[in-house]
Amino acid sequence: MKTTTHSSGQGAGLLAEFEGTVSGHRDGHGFVQRDDGEADIYLPPNEMRAVLHKDRVKARIVRHDRKNRPEGRVTEIIERSANPIIGRLLQESGVWLVAPEDKRYGQDVLVPKGATGAAKPGQIVVVELTEPPALFGQPVGRVKEVLGEIDDPGMEIEIAVRKYGVPHEFSEGALALARTLPDAVRPADKKHRIDLTDVPLVTIDGEDARDFDDAVYCEPAKVGRGKGWRLLVAIADVSHYVETGSAIDVDAYDRATSVYFPRRVIPMLPEKLSNGLCSLNPNVERLCMVCDMLVNAKGEVHAYQFYPAVMFSHARFTYTEVAAILANTRGPEAAQRRALVPHLLDLHDVYQALLKERGVRGAVDFETTETQIVCDEAGRIEKIVPRTRNVAHRLIEESMLAANVCSADYISQSKHVGLFRVHEGPTPEKKDMLRNYLKAIGLGMSISDDPTPGEFQKIAVATKDRQDAQQIHSMLLRSMQQAIYTPMNSGHFGLAYEAYTHFTSPIRRYPDLLVHRVIKAILNRSKYELPLLPTPGEAEAKLSKRLASRVKDPDQKPKKASADQLAWMAAGLHCSANERRADEASRDVEAWLKCKYMREHLGEEFGGVVTAATSFGIFVTLDAMYVEGLVHITELGGEYFRFDEARQELRGERTGIRYAIGTRVRVQVSRVDLDGRKIDFRLVREGEELLNRAMKDKAGGRSADLPDQERSPARKTGEPRGDERSGRRAGKGAEQRSSARSGGAIKSPIQALKAAVKKSAAGAGRKQSKKPRR
Repeated sequence: MKTTTHSSGQGAGLLAEFEGTVSGHRDGHGFVQRDDGEADIYLPPNEMRAVLHKDRVKARIVRHDRKNRPEGRVTEIIERSANPIIGRLLQESGVWLVAPEDKRYGQDVLVPKGATGAAKPGQIVVVELTEPPALFGQPVGRVKEVLGEIDDPGMEIEIAVRKYGVPHEFSEGALALARTLPDAVRPADKKHRIDLTDVPLVTIDGEDARDFDDAVYCEPAKVGRGKGWRLLVAIADVSHYVETGSAIDVDAYDRATSVYFPRRVIPMLPEKLSNGLCSLNPNVERLCMVCDMLVNAKGEVHAYQFYPAVMFSHARFTYTEVAAILANTRGPEAAQRRALVPHLLDLHDVYQALLKERGVRGAVDFETTETQIVCDEAGRIEKIVPRTRNVAHRLIEESMLAANVCSADYISQSKHVGLFRVHEGPTPEKKDMLRNYLKAIGLGMSISDDPTPGEFQKIAVATKDRQDAQQIHSMLLRSMQQAIYTPMNSGHFGLAYEAYTHFTSPIRRYPDLLVHRVIKAILNRSKYELPLLPTPGEAEAKLSKRLASRVKDPDQKPKKASADQLAWMAAGLHCSANERRADEASRDVEAWLKCKYMREHLGEEFGGVVTAATSFGIFVTLDAMYVEGLVHITELGGEYFRFDEARQELRGERTGIRYAIGTRVRVQVSRVDLDGRKIDFRLVREGEELLNRAMKDKAGGRSADLPDQERSPARKTGEPRGDERSGRRAGKGAEQRSSARSGGAIKSPIQALKAAVKKSAAGAGRKQSKKPRR
């Protein structure tokens, strides 16, 4: 590696040539994500002309720009990205080109006249590059596949799976092997298994679930000298049918996880397995791996054992149905399942004990609102509804957590290498960010230098009844790191477990399948050997440095990893990276659907709440639709606004109006960008309470600390438009637009006061024209 000393007006330092991956940006510039895990390097638009998003390059830092970002120059293109580009085929002045759907590519692709195939103008196509871009030339390609029209049902999913490289077609070998599998459990499959067919195991899942990989059963039992329960968690035995290194196994490893979209699932396993042979469907025999636990009255797992079994699901319950039965054991739902009601009550009893132990343990339990998109047969959104969690969800969750903990303990005690689910505590930077926020909102509580999960939970409990509870919990959640899969166990911070792994979903998660294989090997007094796996790719490389820094004790010298450990580390990196890939693809589809949905509501007004404040505006989530959009700072009225990072709020300097998380506003849908996945709102009017409070604070000369409901963290950042300075004046145009929206008539004393304030602000602005914009 070459190094050079570079001096600039902003300081000097030892600079190096490095390798990394180009990450394009929507506005034409980009970054190089360094392989060594150091900070990304900014690439200006002129440096992006010869490279594309996801290209592998060598680069060198040449200076720091006016924002003090390290600015780089590409010195060598190591490898061009093999990913095809998806976009819309256009014809402009006789020239054919493809405008990439992913704006991070930054350049249109020229398509020679004879390379368009059967594609028609306006259609969505997959283009394969034949000539890379150059400093003075656009990339050239040919149409490889025609996906269809932009409004075709399911087009958003077709785009996403290709955009994010999600494997969506099984290999011929995997499909051929799946066809040879039996349709039902054979007598030979039952050998050396415990027969649980007479035990009333049941599945409890959502209404729209198609694969059932876990079943539960509970009965009272004596534990030691006290009362307790015997809890059985039976998990589909995928490892019996998916042999290590087989064609199905290779495809499953490549996918690493099932990907869930509205109305469609890209499964990890062929349908013959995921919805058939491995799914614990009711009233049929199925092979399973069982975690058989004794739980005492305190909710502690007193003893456990694992064994392979054959089971017979006695019922397929839904969460809604179980919640109704537990709420009313004499209701119609309970009457239809009379024989199974006592076992559901036992499950509820053990759940309450496990929940009590969770509190003693200090595990973090945040209340967040998740949404579900409901589509019609044509794939269009009918409505977006909150996904509520009832007691049945929590019952199953605690049962699965108990089985996962036993799995991790079993692997640890046996000294066998395997994959753990590791969740580290907050980094020093995130701890400081959280402390500053908690101090800014005047909560009176904080975290220590070496925080425990219990400290986070105490803050969550203390704020659960506040109007801004969800926002505070969001800030607590943001301060934590993402969980990863690794063979180097360092515990699970959020759940407050010393060891944790994933055992309960082998149909849809490859790490769970590996855990099953390891447990079987331990039961057979042997060792499970990983097959030869593909070399970790781009996504895994990005995580490797992060993994290495998080799972080792900084006070100890790192031990040299064995070949076996390196193989498991590679598997963990691969599964972690592909888990993120699946999440990104799912979010992209949901954003596309929401944008398409909101196009039908352009010009309409809605009430909403601020869910994020940034230097360039506020993000507002609509009450009725759970859709988020940006109110740009230029739409906030003729006012200087300053962004307070600690409080996560925008504050008007003259009126004192504050827009923070939790502030209620009324907005109009002004613009929808389907390609950019962006929705823009226009502020219709500030709430009367907001303006009254601001003016009262100004008149009283108080610092006007925000009320509880207006204090909260920004949930996410967005793409800024135009100027990004922390304070700025929206300008006369915004004032005129506001006046036009009100029709020029003053309809209330509040509006009269508002108009007077704006007029005064505008006059002061003219008198102080030399005052710089903030």
